[in-house]
Parts: sequence; C-alpha cells; structure tokens
Amino acid sequence: MPPLIDVISPVLHAPVGLSSLFHFSLHTLSGSALLAQSEAAAESVAPVPAGPLIALLVFGIALLLVLILQLKLQAFLSLLVVSVVVAASSRLVNPHAVPITQVADTIVQSMGSALGFIATIIGIGAIFGAILEHSGGTQSLANNLVRIFGPKRASWAMLLTGFIISIPVFLDVALVILAPLLFALARDTKRPFLHFGLPLVAGMAVTHAFVPPTPGPVAVAYLLGVNLGWVILFGVIVGLPTAILCGPWMCIKLSKGIHIPIPEAPIVSDEDNVELPSFGFILFLIVLPIGMILANTIVEQWVASGLPEGLTRDQRSLQLTAALADASPLVQAITFIGHPVIALLTATLVTLYFLGTRRGVDRNTLLEISTKALGPAGIIILITGAGGVFKGVLKATGITDALEVLFTDSGISVLLLAWLFATLIRIAQGSATVAMLTAAGLMANFVTDMNQPQLALITVAIAAGATGFSHVNDSGFWMISRYFQMSEGQTLRTWGVLTTMISVIGFSIAMILWQFVG
Repeated sequence: MPPLIDVISPVLHAPVGLSSLFHFSLHTLSGSALLAQSEAAAESVAPVPAGPLIALLVFGIALLLVLILQLKLQAFLSLLVVSVVVAASSRLVNPHAVPITQVADTIVQSMGSALGFIATIIGIGAIFGAILEHSGGTQSLANNLVRIFGPKRASWAMLLTGFIISIPVFLDVALVILAPLLFALARDTKRPFLHFGLPLVAGMAVTHAFVPPTPGPVAVAYLLGVNLGWVILFGVIVGLPTAILCGPWMCIKLSKGIHIPIPEAPIVSDEDNVELPSFGFILFLIVLPIGMILANTIVEQWVASGLPEGLTRDQRSLQLTAALADASPLVQAITFIGHPVIALLTATLVTLYFLGTRRGVDRNTLLEISTKALGPAGIIILITGAGGVFKGVLKATGITDALEVLFTDSGISVLLLAWLFATLIRIAQGSATVAMLTAAGLMANFVTDMNQPQLALITVAIAAGATGFSHVNDSGFWMISRYFQMSEGQTLRTWGVLTTMISVIGFSIAMILWQFVG
C-alpha cells in the first residue's frame, strides 16, 4: 500500500511547481467535479525551473550534515528541523510550494502516514528479537552451526549465523551476545580472532540492511509502496551471494597482519547450566513470519495477474484490494495471516509462549524484556517517522518533481540513481538509516510506474548504498572498533573495506537481476 501522502496527491506526474494548495484542497474537499477543477488548475500553473529547487535540496542536505556532524543534534530532531526549514523557505524559489501556514500540517500528516505501518512492524520485531535473545536462541543457533560445520569451517558457520540471526535481532545486540563465542573459537582453534569476527559481522550487515523485518528495508519498502514479501525475496536472493562473496575468503585477506589479543576472562559457552532452546525450533521461529509473508505475496501476485493491463499504480492497488476482498475464503485467509503485521505478531506470540512461559519465565520478566526492547525501537521509529516527514516535504515543495526533470533524460539508470543517492548521503553523514530514508524520499517520483519486483530491487539498491563506505562518522564503525579491539586504521582496513564490498557486490547483483524484472 502506498504512503498516505501519495494517495492524496492530486497529480503524481505534475510538472515542477505543482501548487501544494491543491494538495490541501483535495485532502479537505470531495467530489469528482472538485477533483477535475483542481487538476485543471494545477496543469495551468507554469512550471518552476528545476535549478532553484535543486539548490534548496542541496542546502537542506548540507544543513542536515551540519546538525548531525557538527552540532551533534539527534537524527530525529535534525530531520525535523531540516524539513521545517526547507518547507518554510520553499516559497522563495517556488511560489506554488506549500504555504508557510500549512508547513506544520504537512509535517504532522507526513509523520502520521509514515508511522502507521512502520512503527507496528518495528515494535513487534523488537520484542520478537528480545525474547529470542533472552532465551538463548542466538547462542543455540551459533553453537549448533559451529558444530555442524566443524572447527575447520567455523568461519563459514559464523557467516551463516550472522546472516540468519540479524533478521530478528538488532546487529549490535547480536554482536554483544556472540562476542564470547568468537573469542572461544579463536582460543580453541588457535586461529586469528578476525577470521571468525569479520564473517559474523559481514553476515549481520547484509541481512540487517537487505532483509525485513529489520527497520531500514521495512521503512524504505513502505515509503516506496512495495510489498514486503518482494523485498524479503530479493533481499535474500541478493544478500546470500553477497554474504558468500564477502565471507571468509575476503575476511581472511582483509585481516592479514592484524593481531587481536584474546582476553583472559572466562568465556560463556553452551556448557553453561542454562538449557538452550533447540536449533531446529529457533530456525522455525525465524522462518515462520518470513514464510507467511511470502505466501501472502504469492497469492497477491496470482490475484494481480488477473487484473486488466494498462492500470496506473494506484488503480492497480485499488483493484487488487477489491479483488482480494471478493476472493475465496482460502485466499482471504492467506492474505490475512500473511500480512506483515499479522505474521510478525503471530511469530512473536508463539515465541513468548514457547521460549518464555513454557520454559518457566514468569510474566513480569517477559513484560520487562518486552518493555526494554521498545526503548531502542522507539528511537528508530521516531527517526523513521522523521524520514517520512522529509519525504512529504520534498513532494510538497516540488523538489521531487525537480529531481525527475533533472535526471529523467540523463541516461542514468534508476537503480544506479537510487544507489548513488544512498551512498552519497551515507558517506556524508554516517547513519545508514538516515541514508536509506533520505534516498527513498528522493526516489519518490522515479518509481511511480514500476512493478513490485522493480520496486523491491530499488529498495535493495538503496540498502546497499546505505551499507557501504563505513568510516569514522558511522556509529557502527566505532562499535566494531570497540568490540574487536582494533585501532581506527585497522577498522578502516577491515570493516570499512568490507562494508564497501558488500555495497558494491550487492548493487552489482541487483543490477544483473534488474535486466529480468522489467
């Protein structure tokens, strides 16, 4: 389902300078006659040259960098401040942009439309991951994979562990949990610590960026209006070979000459008194919501194949909704349980019971775990909402139209453009989440006529761009440096290069797939 601000926009392909007054009118008035009058009036407005609007965008991004990097203002506040400043000053370059009296309303409406789906998914997913972590599911997964692969191929086990566990568990949490296992492997096998640590974080970085229900791809998918099942499918199709190519072979080369001392502190392992949940059941819990969402996507695609050709994106969405409502009970049931919210909620409730209540964890403890999980999730939700606000402002001021004018005839692939937007913003300010959200907002006008597989690959390209080129302005850079006990130079040589390779390889695979999804 596309964001609300897209649904209420009167003309998706209007020229630069479309009056935001007409956006407001269509939001408050109804009737086909009023709609026709508003569209006719919009078309009569003379287009505004793209140059001033692009300059306003550059100013806004520069201000964002100053607020985040120099003034150390929290990303949520920074995005809001930039959105207000850009919207309030837009009339200086575009007389038809959002009036200053409607700036606050635009902020509120954009925030609300962005958070409805995203906040629910991220909140439920945070609780799911927290219960999985508290039960020892993360350790169980890692320990069993190491046992299956054996000591000689333990680095491949850590790559796969990172790839799987980072789907439900936040990357930094998973790293803290598995750090003792990494040190134990290095000490027992007499091999360098980075031979295990780098493959683990490589696998984590790929799925954290590419595969929902992690926050980044969920937010981008919603802002671009793409079914989450398609993003999961292409996230795995692109992510798995990317992780393999950036796995132990590359990590061993990157870590050559870097020695990490093994701490003498006692190592926590699966020999602890706490009985860990079974390996198979943990895999089942992680795969359960993904399978339900993919089933929903398959059914929707089957129903959509019977719709008439030549429909616009919004018309197709409306007709698909109507067709699903009139479908057979089986189709309706799969659509219901396969909606991302229902699928993830179901998996979370199953996890709470079998990994919590069934294992003797009291209700107060489960409540405390769930409440604590919503703390970091709340920060991500607010930043995501602010990203939705920025996207709404870009549309209301005509900046997305200006970008369309600037790049439509440039010969640059839309997929490459998405990757470049995310990459440049990532390099400039460091935060992968901010880079994803900003790039998704900038791409709004380039994806209006695309099918679901294309939109999914655009999401993957944005995720790839926002993952690469980690350096000193990225909090993840310092997290890896701290836990792996590396200097800044060593972290750049290893983690910085590794994320860049993930970005480039992931985008390259997406570009190959792009040739087949038109």
